[in-house]
Amino acid sequence: MKALLLAAGLGTRLHPFNVTLPKCLMPIHGVPLLGYWLFSLQNSGVTSTLINLHYLANLVSNYLEKYPNGSFFQTVYEPKLLNTGGTLLANRDFFENEPVMLIHADNYCLADLSEFIQAHQQRPKGTVITMMTYETTTPKSCGIVELDKYGIVQAFHEKVENPSGNLANAGVYILEPYLFNFLKSLNKNNIDFSLDVIPNLMGQINTYHNDVYHRDIGTIESLEIVQHETISSKNEELFSGYKVDPLLSLKMQISLLSEMLVT
Repeated sequence: MKALLLAAGLGTRLHPFNVTLPKCLMPIHGVPLLGYWLFSLQNSGVTSTLINLHYLANLVSNYLEKYPNGSFFQTVYEPKLLNTGGTLLANRDFFENEPVMLIHADNYCLADLSEFIQAHQQRPKGTVITMMTYETTTPKSCGIVELDKYGIVQAFHEKVENPSGNLANAGVYILEPYLFNFLKSLNKNNIDFSLDVIPNLMGQINTYHNDVYHRDIGTIESLEIVQHETISSKNEELFSGYKVDPLLSLKMQISLLSEMLVT
């Protein structure tokens, strides 16, 4: 199994922090978020990872140059953002007809990814995607799912005012190669996964519930919350050559990381 880490976003909800640092490098306990994902993927059984770049791509590239085991990943620059499904389809050759773990890298996730892979391998017959879910405290800002007794998605509500629950799509999936044919059949380059893909596959999406920890760090408030709700990892020294003092203010951590990555 290979993985696609989506790390190209503009991070506009993080303004003004996003002016100097892309959201995929925002610090969690002083360590860039992207490092947590790469470390988790390396220890999950994933064999290789593709990382798409766009906004402040030079900073992400500089970060990755010092990441241990650089042979584990490749990067691809996206001149024009293609959205989730578009990026996946544009890089179809990289995945060589293998299942793909598709990840939005602006989430902080403490789930066991090897357990997630196992859940996909044991998925119910007829399903082609396994979606990670979690319980959210802000359901109207998320994609909310309704499941049957087998854990298969029967309804999906993307950021509606009064959703029918708090079980949310985590933006982390495992996809069977069949999905590439479906994406191609849409006949367009820019493909939104939540609008173009998920609603068309009701009854074919298995779920895996993350009951450990998951949070979208796309806003300053949520980025601050993560620092207090979670504890730092004892493996942080393995993530890269870039780390700042987690006791500093978030603003100072971001400023220092940006300075380190520019030079």
